[in-house]
Amino acid sequence: MPTIETLVAFVAASVILIVIPGPSVLFVVGRSLSLGRPGGLLSVLGNELGALPLVAAVALGVGTVVAESIVAFTVLKLLGAGYLVYLGVQAIRHRRDGVGPDGEVDGAPGRRAPSRWVILRQGFVVGVTNPKTIVFFVAALPQFVDVRAGHVPLQMMVLGLVFTLVALVFDSLWALLAGAARTWFASSPSRLSAIRATGGGMMIGLGGTLALTGSRA
Repeated sequence: MPTIETLVAFVAASVILIVIPGPSVLFVVGRSLSLGRPGGLLSVLGNELGALPLVAAVALGVGTVVAESIVAFTVLKLLGAGYLVYLGVQAIRHRRDGVGPDGEVDGAPGRRAPSRWVILRQGFVVGVTNPKTIVFFVAALPQFVDVRAGHVPLQMMVLGLVFTLVALVFDSLWALLAGAARTWFASSPSRLSAIRATGGGMMIGLGGTLALTGSRA
C-alpha cells in the first residue's frame, strides 16, 4: 500500500491536474448544459467508472501496450471521439424536445429524455474509450509507487482509485455549476434550446479535437 506521505503528494498533484479545465470538464459541462444537473452528475459518475478499467489495465501492464502502440491508441481515440460527436449531434437534434411554447420544460410531447441508466452508460463509454487517461496513468502512477514495498499493481490500483475519487468530486462541482446556469436558461424555451445546442456543440468540438490530436498529445 502507498504510504500516507505518498498519498498526500499524489492527491495534491491530482487536484492540480484536475482543476485545470480539460476534456473531462468540457464533456461534463456539455452534458450538464444539454441534460441538466442530474444528467451532468450521472455523466460524471459514468465517466469516472469508465476510468476504473483503465486503471486496472495500466496496473496489469496492458495500458502500457496501448499507450505505446500507435495503432491501438489511434483506434481507441477515434472510437471515443466518434462517440462524443454522436452524443453532440443527438443533443443538437433533440434540443427542442420537451419544450413547450409557454415556457414549460419537459411537458410537451416528443422524444423521451434519456433514462438514468442510458446517461450513466454513455458517460462510462466516454470514460473507458479515452486513451489520454491511459497515457496519463502510464506516465503518472509509476512516479508514486514504492517498488521496494512490493505489490506494485496493488499500489497502482489504489492510486488510480484515489485519482478517480478526486476527479469525481471536482467534476461534480463543474456539473453543478453548469446545471445551475442551465436552470436559468430553462425559464425560456428558446434559451433552453440554445443552451442544449451549445452543449451538443461543445461535445462535437471536443470529439473533433481529440480525433485530430496526435498520439502523444
